[in-house]
Amino acid sequence: MIEIDAHLSMEEFLRVVREREPVCLSVWSKERLRKGRAAIEKILRSGEAVYGVNTGFGKFQNTRIEADKLRELQRNLILSHAIGVGGPFPADVVRGILLLRAQSLAYGHSGIRESVVQRLLEFLNRELHPLIPSQGSVGASGDLAPLAHMALALIGEGEVEFEGTIWPAAEALASLGFEPLELEAKEGLALINGTQVMCSVLALLAADARVLLTTADIAAAMSVEALKGSHSPFDELVTGVRPHPGAVETAENLRRLLAESEIRESHAGCAKVQDAYSLRATPQVHGASRDALRHMDGVIAIEMNSVTDNPLIFPEEGRVISGGNFHGQPLAFAADYAGIALSELANISERRVEQMLNPALSGLPAFLAEQGGLHSGLMISQYTAASLVSENKVLAHPASVDSIPTSANQEDHVSMGTFACRKARRIFENVLWVLSIEIVSAAQALDFHAPLRPGKGVAAVHAAIRKNIPHLGRDRYLKPEVNKMRELIRSGELVRVAREAAGPLH
Repeated sequence: MIEIDAHLSMEEFLRVVREREPVCLSVWSKERLRKGRAAIEKILRSGEAVYGVNTGFGKFQNTRIEADKLRELQRNLILSHAIGVGGPFPADVVRGILLLRAQSLAYGHSGIRESVVQRLLEFLNRELHPLIPSQGSVGASGDLAPLAHMALALIGEGEVEFEGTIWPAAEALASLGFEPLELEAKEGLALINGTQVMCSVLALLAADARVLLTTADIAAAMSVEALKGSHSPFDELVTGVRPHPGAVETAENLRRLLAESEIRESHAGCAKVQDAYSLRATPQVHGASRDALRHMDGVIAIEMNSVTDNPLIFPEEGRVISGGNFHGQPLAFAADYAGIALSELANISERRVEQMLNPALSGLPAFLAEQGGLHSGLMISQYTAASLVSENKVLAHPASVDSIPTSANQEDHVSMGTFACRKARRIFENVLWVLSIEIVSAAQALDFHAPLRPGKGVAAVHAAIRKNIPHLGRDRYLKPEVNKMRELIRSGELVRVAREAAGPLH
């Protein structure tokens, strides 16, 4: 059981979101929530006008709402703001949204009742997932539209996914013996004013990118061996005089994957002086992507343990402060940076594919076909990789440089962070395809070097691939095989095999 407390780690996040581990509130969180709610009740008794408690929202901030209309105000807020569009987020993203919103609210700076946060956790524990459209947030004032769809289910409106079926929320709640919540003052606003949609998308991307980074190094090592490339550029002396952490890590991975290579020994005396940049500069390119994604990890670690509501309640100081913690700019920048970093992994990967398929560059059969002309081999795989790389170049254009004013110019600068996170995920999925194509190509190229064995890490991965995908002796339908390779990468199986043979890999 994971406790919602002062700190949520990435490991705990993944245990709840993907492994479906139950979650509960800690004693500390319950006390903080009680203090925060008491501060709201005190404001209501005093009659003081406080934004979002007893006023309208956005441009209606100066419209005072009577006490007997406060529950209706909060319900209306959720109903009116739930106008997202597009396909729904997948279950793991929705679970991340529920968990991160509960974590943020549990700090007690939003003035929400414990029972409302408990309901969010009940949705998680019962695997009751609100249907949340993926489009419609501008990434400031919180992820208003998608979070409103989350909150909609709490009050018995909208739809949820439950037991593999889409249900009207009211029916799903009833089947579990739950009454729809009636939100009190400030609670509707507290539920939707936050960055948890973009943070959930980005946190899951960060988790998956760890596997992708190591896989990119494996793919590069396979291509180096396939092309009889030099191992010297990966010497620790090289990165030692320019020790960016990511480059040091990638070079170390390559040395381990390439250790004990018979292919290297076979061309020790060749006349080639230098390899193409896509081989020789792998530590510098992959390493820069590693460092960019490390920055993203740091941003996520802070955001997962932050309060992003407005206004913020500080019970011990007796203050209510309107601020801008809901603004998604830190996440927007991180997501755009991550998208650029990921796209470059595909960019250099496609160049290595071209190196292997082009006989003028590789010294291998054209397009790695056994009988070129009669068979086309892997010719079109490079077309597909080139297409995806080009698509990524468009997607890598930063969303965070855009802003469109909302709420009659009251909210005059927004982050577009949610879109930045969504398109970073699209880039990731494209990179998976390109790396799959590179690894399939490298495995085919390595077959032509038999009986010489590549480095021990590469050899183990090559053997694992051949257990799932046979050598291409004659043209056949290749899409299912690339699909299979993609799942071997996504699952972490290729990385596991490489680590087992080569030792620890970053």
